[in-house]
Amino acid sequence: MSGYVKWFDANRGFGFLVDDAGGAYVLIHGNVLRKFGQGSVAEGTRIVVDAISADRGRQAARIIGIDTASEVSTAPIADLCNISHDDLMRLPPLPARVKWFDRAKGFGFANVFGRRDDVFLHIEVVRHSGFADLVQGEAVGMRVVEGRRGLMAAQMFSWDRAAEDSAAAAPLAEPLLPHTYRPETLLGDDLDDLNLPDHWNRRVPDRALEERQDPLRAAASFPQLARR
Repeated sequence: MSGYVKWFDANRGFGFLVDDAGGAYVLIHGNVLRKFGQGSVAEGTRIVVDAISADRGRQAARIIGIDTASEVSTAPIADLCNISHDDLMRLPPLPARVKWFDRAKGFGFANVFGRRDDVFLHIEVVRHSGFADLVQGEAVGMRVVEGRRGLMAAQMFSWDRAAEDSAAAAPLAEPLLPHTYRPETLLGDDLDDLNLPDHWNRRVPDRALEERQDPLRAAASFPQLARR
């Protein structure tokens, strides 16, 4: 059956789906969601499941697919409004783990496997990608762009999807953050409203200008690019 999430409480470990065909709500348990590679799911997210009839009513036995809002061309925040949907889809899916995330503060950070760089997670991008919340250590997939303050997630999806997409793509020689998209301009309105950590409030330097002014210094800062 297909439908949308009426609500899901990660703390209680379950929620309910509204069936497109009508009828009673369908229970979705947290264990079923985790088997799909996701720890939570946002209200209103469209989902397809195998449903069975149990003593207490219908429930999801297996998740077939989750259609996240991030696959729509509209940007979840102003900082990403200059990135087209086609440009976003050309970015490689990267496996990552959540470093920490605070839903009340509206942001958090993750690390791509093989890299120490912090990747910023905005709560609207998280919700737009179909997640209600994230927990420390949770495995996720993401597409990363380079914003005016640093790397940030433009799209997120389940760990299983990231693993499948990465396996289908051509293998990289080393675990870089490859082909991160850097728009010419970023508004940054949404980020200015957040009480960000001091280390993330500094602006990202213009790498092209840096290379023209001091190529040796620039090469030392990005050894992987220098080797290439």
